[in-house]
Amino acid sequence: MTSRELRELRADVPALGEAAYFNFGAHGPSPERVVEAASDYVADHEFGSGTTDPYERAFGTYETVRERVADFVGAEPDEVALTESTTDGITRIAGAIDWEPGDVVVRTDLEHPAGVLPWQRLEREGVEVRVVETESGRIDREAYAEAVTDARLVCFSAITWTHGTRLPVADLVEIADEAGAFTLVDAVQSPGQVAMDVSEWGADAVAAAGHKWLLGPWGSGFLYVDREAAAELAPRAVGYRSVEDPDADEIAFKQGAKRFEVGTTTPAAHAGLVAALDAIDAVGISTIEDRIASLTDRLKDGVPDDRLLSPREYETGLVTVEVDDPEATVERLADEGIVVRSLPHPDAVRASVHAVSTEAEIDRLVDALAAEW
Repeated sequence: MTSRELRELRADVPALGEAAYFNFGAHGPSPERVVEAASDYVADHEFGSGTTDPYERAFGTYETVRERVADFVGAEPDEVALTESTTDGITRIAGAIDWEPGDVVVRTDLEHPAGVLPWQRLEREGVEVRVVETESGRIDREAYAEAVTDARLVCFSAITWTHGTRLPVADLVEIADEAGAFTLVDAVQSPGQVAMDVSEWGADAVAAAGHKWLLGPWGSGFLYVDREAAAELAPRAVGYRSVEDPDADEIAFKQGAKRFEVGTTTPAAHAGLVAALDAIDAVGISTIEDRIASLTDRLKDGVPDDRLLSPREYETGLVTVEVDDPEATVERLADEGIVVRSLPHPDAVRASVHAVSTEAEIDRLVDALAAEW
């Protein structure tokens, strides 16, 4: 039986309705309380701007959100920058390093475009991008260790978006540290789905966002940067929020991660993120993970071994299933009121099972997929 808090959270997400929704790894529909927090902020900020200082209000909100995010991910407030998305965070790190021809970037072959395109762009400047091949969502540590030996930066995902496997983040960070490489983790599939503590990972930077498993609004990204690592970075995108004194003759970046924030942005999405974090905490991340594990086990029980591309034993709520025509399968399931997504690689569909999903929805998905085999 699900907890009362979990049932209440499910009931507060209007988009779920009658659909069997399994695409949280791309977009987690927000609860009403989250949308209200974001819209109320916009209304208060705009309607009250004639009598109150909108900048003072916005900057106060930035700090409140920063503190709330830091507490959720195990960081200090000055180690958190507010961004729009994971891609935004990764790109800001990529633009803050003084690259030289011959520098090496290492990534895996399982990265989302967010962890591919910024490095592809740097190849124009003579940076070498080294890709570590994986198998079934697993990384070979010896091959990885060899690849990072002379690397300037290493970028990999905490949870693979293609297979739902968990990579050994702390171990991979330690190997890269020993080689003297900067470590950047794409953690977008982690917050709201699994327990997350950036201090245990030890990475130099971690990029994530709130619009997936946290059920927050689009635009509610965040970037953790270790304070010592931040001191060595000089962002190319710079504005009045990045520096100590915008009117000074020389640029003096703010201490910590704040140097990665640029200028005027609405805090509305991040106000919604705070409400989303509160909703997740009200249920409890351990309760959420236990529920996801139970539901994914139920789903995997209905998928033959030769079709299941994700681990048989629970790791995350991302379940990848091989089908003959992924796009056609997505369309067919959509006609039946079941939402999954296709993947560009492997040739498969991916179901993202959240704690707000139900046993009945899982059974609908299993029955619908059975037509594939």
